[in-house]
Amino acid sequence: MGETVTHQQLEKFRNNFANDPAAKIAQNAVTNGNLIDVALNRDLVQAIDSSFSIKLDDWKVTNQKSSGRCWLFATLNLFRPGTMKKLNVKNFEFSQSHIHFWDKFERSNHFFEAVIDTADRPLDDRTIGFLLGDPIGDGGQWNMAMNLIRKHGLVPKTAYPESISSSSTRWMNAILKDILRSGASELREILDNGGSVEDARAHKDKRVEDIWKILCIHLGTPPKEFDWQWEDKDGEFHRKGSMTPQEFAKEYVEMDWEDYVCIVNDPRNEYYQTYTVDYLQNVAGGPPVVYLNVPSQEMKNITQKLLEDGLPVWMGCDVGKQMHRERGLWDAKLFDFAELYGTEFGMDKANRLRYSQTMMTHAMLFTGVDVVDGAPRRWRVENSWGAKKSGEEGFYTMNDSWYDEHMFEIAAPTNYLTEKMKKGLSTTPVVLPAWDPMGSLARDEAAL
Repeated sequence: MGETVTHQQLEKFRNNFANDPAAKIAQNAVTNGNLIDVALNRDLVQAIDSSFSIKLDDWKVTNQKSSGRCWLFATLNLFRPGTMKKLNVKNFEFSQSHIHFWDKFERSNHFFEAVIDTADRPLDDRTIGFLLGDPIGDGGQWNMAMNLIRKHGLVPKTAYPESISSSSTRWMNAILKDILRSGASELREILDNGGSVEDARAHKDKRVEDIWKILCIHLGTPPKEFDWQWEDKDGEFHRKGSMTPQEFAKEYVEMDWEDYVCIVNDPRNEYYQTYTVDYLQNVAGGPPVVYLNVPSQEMKNITQKLLEDGLPVWMGCDVGKQMHRERGLWDAKLFDFAELYGTEFGMDKANRLRYSQTMMTHAMLFTGVDVVDGAPRRWRVENSWGAKKSGEEGFYTMNDSWYDEHMFEIAAPTNYLTEKMKKGLSTTPVVLPAWDPMGSLARDEAAL
């Protein structure tokens, strides 16, 4: 089947390469050096300045370590400035592990509900394969974080600190996947053998309790309430007393996160239309993940306006494309790959989405922008990879060329939307398949 590569072709390829001086120099360089150092565009490195006309951050970055919790870190980092101001402290962190616990727990229940919902489909159905392939990823979306906060609240990091498994999730996730897939097989067997949905849910409840036990062992038991007191940066001591996580979130989150909506740039699909992704959820029964699709320039305009108004911006992007981690740089042409290999790469953003060459992989915060003659020249980004060997103490510089190519999503208050966008919010969401790249930020392989 198909046409094989001939020996004559191979001989031609061999001779052409041997007689190509540029290819031989590239071979020498890459076989003896690091690709990103060889391909790094020196002119761009020299031209990128990390100063900004608008810079909001005066705090230290956080560190998600060996986990895919970027979306939770970005969300809590967005809340942090207002909370630090209210508490009059220089540094403060919400417990990322607390909201992470509840995501794992709620997502496990949602997975079992999805298994029950799709039990009439064959195992080789693509949606079933997708669900079983990634039942408990570390990633997630803005709306999913809001579902968790709405139901389970927030606590300070002191009330629920990191554990080994929250900072390095591999082994915990492996155990959870085993239990979830085992539970899925059991639920399908119950229904295949004539059991009712009620019978299946009774068994599901037993497996959900198993998940609770495993999470408590790995992460610690989440507090129903905790004692809250602190010393501010002026040395004044404050005692609030016993609080529930819900009370803490209500008292110390200063922004109206319920008013935020997700805006995406997906050039494959119609603009000013809402979209959702099938089975993209963590809290069963909670509001779905909904995106409003808009042109990149309009998403960029909102990002700039929010920063000019003193508000950091939650965002999702394809982080690894054209990025130098240690230098903390992004540019659409940061690496001269086409010149190095002497070949064209060719696809635009829409086709990169269609052909699996790009997807949302990481969430972070915009905390600054350099505006020249009213237009953004570069952007400042707060990452959650710690301060060592990660940009300038964990902050990165993004040239504007990168935004259009590799940025996909922001969360923004509704009053920053244009009238055309607000009208688009009222459209019935188009349901994209579970494996669509617009849901990729919630997958296990994303955000590491």
